[in-house]
Amino acid sequence: MRLAAKGLTAILSIITLGAVLSLPASPAFAGDDGNSKNVTEDDIVRALAPAPKKPLTRGLSIAPQADPAPNATETKLIQSVRGRSTRSLSSTEREEIASVAKDKPNIDLEITFDYNSANISARSMPSVQALGRALTSPDLKGSTFVVAGHTDAAGGEAYNQDLSERRADAIKRYLVDKYSISATDLVTVGYGKSKLKNPSQPMAEVNRRVQVVNMENKTTAAK
Repeated sequence: MRLAAKGLTAILSIITLGAVLSLPASPAFAGDDGNSKNVTEDDIVRALAPAPKKPLTRGLSIAPQADPAPNATETKLIQSVRGRSTRSLSSTEREEIASVAKDKPNIDLEITFDYNSANISARSMPSVQALGRALTSPDLKGSTFVVAGHTDAAGGEAYNQDLSERRADAIKRYLVDKYSISATDLVTVGYGKSKLKNPSQPMAEVNRRVQVVNMENKTTAAK
């Protein structure tokens, strides 16, 4: 039995080592299927770029069709939260932001932090830097972006809410300091464990993420 146990331990050690060696060298972001893949500046730009506008259509009896006017309610909401601190947002405002953001171009970045802190981990720094380059690219520069922090289900609601807010703030602070992105163009919000990406596995790593949403409001952002 002892020899068999040693043999099993050796096999498990080899499997564990193989898993470590097969991990991607660069940080990753979570895809819709819950799997991870390497993130690049181009990945982020493609995910956050507004959908191409539909061309005007003309006909003998049909007037040209332009894009619909901006939603006044959405514009008012964005204007009301721009420049606000994360902690100043009410639960109602957080839900309103989530409602507007659900149909906007977005990406979930798997950005890790030091244990029980809002310090961005060294292995996640390349992902944050890719985000900074993407948000200052000609395709995205000038929009208003929501940076939303999410946690897994471990711990209490108040603790996770506070942690998600601090981590969203940490991303914003880095982007403002290192990439000179206007602070008012980044709306930070924390959702704690209230919006799990994979509710069937509440402790899964995919739930610990930072979501970035392009609110596509360049007119407001330019003010």
